[in-house]
Amino acid sequence: MARGRRAAKLAAGLVLAATLAACGGGRPKEIPIEDLSAEQIYQKAEFELENSRKPDEAARLFSEIERLYPYSEWAKRALIMQAFAFHSDRDYENSRAAAQRYIEFYPAEEDAAYAQYLLALSYYDQIDDVGRDQGLTFQALQALRVVIEQYPDSEYARSAMLKFDLAFDHLAAKEMEIGRYYLKRGHYTAAINRFRVVVEEFQTTTHTPEALHRLVESYLSLGLTDEAQTAGAILGHNFQSTEWYQDSYKLLTGRGLSMEAKGDSWLAGVYRQVVKGAWL
Repeated sequence: MARGRRAAKLAAGLVLAATLAACGGGRPKEIPIEDLSAEQIYQKAEFELENSRKPDEAARLFSEIERLYPYSEWAKRALIMQAFAFHSDRDYENSRAAAQRYIEFYPAEEDAAYAQYLLALSYYDQIDDVGRDQGLTFQALQALRVVIEQYPDSEYARSAMLKFDLAFDHLAAKEMEIGRYYLKRGHYTAAINRFRVVVEEFQTTTHTPEALHRLVESYLSLGLTDEAQTAGAILGHNFQSTEWYQDSYKLLTGRGLSMEAKGDSWLAGVYRQVVKGAWL
């Protein structure tokens, strides 16, 4: 049963998990966890998750079901909920571990798709700063691709595709950041290498027009006018409505240059692909 549908079943029955027993004076007393059934622990964990807003305590209780009732149906359900609770607590490492265990133990279950999605999210939700190491972004892309390819009909596939595109765009943004750094400091060859990566490997992202414009700037700074004009020609073919095209047009025409493909550089090869419609 998927997580969303399962959560809808929570109702008045959860309240009894808060006070499972009472002693003589009417003061609530907690029953030892070992004396509770798997279902009672599960209900108590869901209460902590949904009502008390204590995902760390919920994760602990779900893990207790694994420990006390390892081969039960409740243990299987608790494992995926454990991964969810850890993720809600932003304990991504433990969320990943629980999700991975679920995938390994129950690969044919319906919740395997959700487990893989949670595993991907444990990487994706840490991609919050372009300046950070991009290893997490690569891992997120790999895990999201598994959701898309192995569970294409699941309710998580569309979300995974959207997040995949955003993570892909994030990698391009990192290349652009480094390229701009080099360009600003006059390290034109190093800057070109970064912008080239965006044009060749991340051409479907939102950063491609700027990358082409920065190539115009970099090549003009090196006196390589054929390459600068070719980069401008690609901008004119695909991104004429952008501000980057306008900026490149002013740069080139201001030097008496046109926006047309010239020479036989790597950009000329890209331009030929654009004209043939193989690269958009």
